Amino acid sequence: MIIDGSGKTAFKGDVQIKGDKITKIGNIKPKKDDVVIDANGKILAPGFIDIHNHSESGLQTEGTATNQVSQGITTVLVGPDGGSPFPIAEYLNKLQGKIAPNVGAFIGHASLREEVMNKSYARQTTPEELAKMLVLMEQAMKDGAFGLSSGLEYDTGYSASTEEMIALAKVAAKYKGIYMTHMRDEEEGMLNAIRESVRISREAKLPLQISHIKMGNRNVWNKSVEAIAIVEEEKKKGLDVTADAYPYTAWGSTITVLVPSRKHDDPKEVEKGLYNVGGADKVLIGSSSAHRDYEGKTLEEISKMTGKTPVELYIQIVKDGGAYVVCNSMNEADVKNFYQQSWVMVSSDGGIGGRHPRGTGTFPRVLGRFVRENKWFGLEEAVRKMTSMPAKRLGLKDRGIIKKGMKADLVLFDKDKVIDKNTFTVPQTLSEGIETVWVNGKTVWNGGKVTGTMAGEILRKKK
Repeated sequence: MIIDGSGKTAFKGDVQIKGDKITKIGNIKPKKDDVVIDANGKILAPGFIDIHNHSESGLQTEGTATNQVSQGITTVLVGPDGGSPFPIAEYLNKLQGKIAPNVGAFIGHASLREEVMNKSYARQTTPEELAKMLVLMEQAMKDGAFGLSSGLEYDTGYSASTEEMIALAKVAAKYKGIYMTHMRDEEEGMLNAIRESVRISREAKLPLQISHIKMGNRNVWNKSVEAIAIVEEEKKKGLDVTADAYPYTAWGSTITVLVPSRKHDDPKEVEKGLYNVGGADKVLIGSSSAHRDYEGKTLEEISKMTGKTPVELYIQIVKDGGAYVVCNSMNEADVKNFYQQSWVMVSSDGGIGGRHPRGTGTFPRVLGRFVRENKWFGLEEAVRKMTSMPAKRLGLKDRGIIKKGMKADLVLFDKDKVIDKNTFTVPQTLSEGIETVWVNGKTVWNGGKVTGTMAGEILRKKK
């Protein structure tokens, strides 16, 4: 069965590949020398495109990208949340010929600030600094960046004015790029953060991509309805806005985002931050270079182990260099609500070696749990959210759909078996049910293992 990525109903047929392209679809009679794969009873779909991926360093050490291709991903876009490789051209050139999936990149707003602000981020840029950032932004777009990414909830980008963002986004617009944003707030200020993102998109005249759209803590549970209403209203006015989401009720980030006031040594503020996410038992330490013995445990478990209160532990961990945390503070009803919107695509927000299960399980989880088990939407719609939708958003005209002349990025899977198998404490366990993955016509995943073929291409935004 072929699910071509367009959203239309699955149909039975054969697909012929020659070189790196799809050359024929239909009832094909094989020639004597053809390699024939019997995929009877299986689903053939376009390779999955992950628009929000954190494999920047992982791809340099593990080009086979096992946890990416094993879930059917054939294209990754790195540099989200404001943090990107820099310079873009240098990074992409290093990967050439050494990667299994295709790779493209965004230029990060925080990365630009790091280049010009001499580590003094808790302020707005000076006119001279912004002028330098605009020059660097232009070069990044010339080097093939797909647009500007921001992480306005994080310390490096937090103090940036909306006007700073508009100025940089205008450069992306000039090169037909998009603005992809981890908004300023995903909790109590989430609705205003959407409004700010909309303003940046409208004034800079470029498409808006809201990263990992969510209601981040229990104070905003069930307010997805209001967020959706804002987006729908803007779409009616003609704004080109889409979003992506990962299929979990737990987010992963730096521990400091738990205290939005930035008063990380104020016990009352820390206590409030922990309360807002549901308590210390909801905060799992994924990685901490200063406290390896805390990894894989919640703040509540560490509190019992050490005799220190969760508040004391938070203050200590931040003082000692921080940590990556996984915080189980979202509501499944909001996840479902967002995922059922036609303008929300699938993304992982994970990567090679990540400490959140989304890095290894995202795409099979959607297919297995949201489609097969929960029946939130159909298989054809799920595949569209993973393929043609991100391809269109990125302007990839030769990927994301099964059609003659398109690049042969394909995934063969068993719809009855595909499922994620990993957990928050063991995040690296590979998924099941993804049988074979082709990138540019070459097999990169087959029979439960990588082939070692580095078939990926470097993708640059077409002007």
